[in-house]
Amino acid sequence: MDGSAIEITTHASINGITPADWDACACPEAADGRPIDPFTTHRFLKALEDSYSVGAGTGWQPRYLSAQQNGQIIAVAPLYAKGHSQGEYIFDHNWAHAYENAGGRYYPKLQIAVPFTPATGRRFLTRPGHEAVGMAALVQGAVQIAADNNLSSLHATFCTEAEALAGAEMGLQPRIGQQFHWVNDGYGGFDDFLASLSSRKRKNIRKERETAQGFGGQILALTGDQIQPEHWDAFWQFYQDTGNRKWGTPYLTRNFFHFAHQTLRDDMLMVLAIRDGVPVAGALNFIGRDTLYGRYWGCTEHHACLHFELCYYQAIDFAIAHGMARVEAGAQGEHKLARGYLPVPVHSLHWFADAGFRDAVGRYLLAERDAVDHEIEVLTSYGPFRKSDREEHQ
Repeated sequence: MDGSAIEITTHASINGITPADWDACACPEAADGRPIDPFTTHRFLKALEDSYSVGAGTGWQPRYLSAQQNGQIIAVAPLYAKGHSQGEYIFDHNWAHAYENAGGRYYPKLQIAVPFTPATGRRFLTRPGHEAVGMAALVQGAVQIAADNNLSSLHATFCTEAEALAGAEMGLQPRIGQQFHWVNDGYGGFDDFLASLSSRKRKNIRKERETAQGFGGQILALTGDQIQPEHWDAFWQFYQDTGNRKWGTPYLTRNFFHFAHQTLRDDMLMVLAIRDGVPVAGALNFIGRDTLYGRYWGCTEHHACLHFELCYYQAIDFAIAHGMARVEAGAQGEHKLARGYLPVPVHSLHWFADAGFRDAVGRYLLAERDAVDHEIEVLTSYGPFRKSDREEHQ
């Protein structure tokens, strides 16, 4: 084991770390294909920053971490100073209220996360061969930064299960939530997937697809150079509509989609419903090596079942056609259960400066874990699969 000293550095801009150094830690597998996780790539985080979706005035202030040993960056992390708890999807609003009601100052806090992105992936990004020492250095560095600046807490959200286990051994507090994911059981086509469902659910999905596809136009699945600048104009309208309804203010700026077209379109699948030559609804997905990530949906016209078709069934079609292992459909939504998306646990890690508050959160997390485990078990039992198939999924 190399016992050389490790230097931890914070960077106020992703430009402080070269794309080669960052991606050597974040996605070394991309040297021979797609990254496993498109959201921790240098290009994605740079698009957020260059478009001012993060930075001054957003409540997401970049403080990217790097760990350097023997002149080489061996680990990095997407760290932000947060002035609120928006755009996280593993929420701590109740903790913030309790902390401040007790006379503390919860914000700012530190967050290791991909902003506005409830997708599981590595958060402690290490070069191959430096996994253990790299994660330990990043955790120790982030905790030290929080302590030195009298910050209330540090959070790492949507980390992997392996990171959650390792972080717990380092003294961080693990938390479990849930999402709904579709898993490819080696299906040869959508009909093979339907055959695994109960008769009633199978008939319902066929009826929904028929209803949606009869909306009066055509549905296009576009990726790479098939996505044109005018498609982003339409999608911006969809995104604004959804953002205004769900969050009050959309998280991403219009410029994000401009930069996305320049540097991210090969990582994206855009599904559009077009009527009379005009896009009226759309869904945006990101393409990982073996996972399709559903991210955004919006519309300017309402058509029955079109949301299910564009967001869920078209995603399953794409995943099967491209041999992908799963579709992650984003945060929340028990309506996904009836469409073949089953509940799975998602993980996060937390550290609090105040020992008393840390103990109180620890008791809460134990009770929450039991509740989430029970809910996943119950929801899975109500899933759409035939009994034998459901047992295999469990």
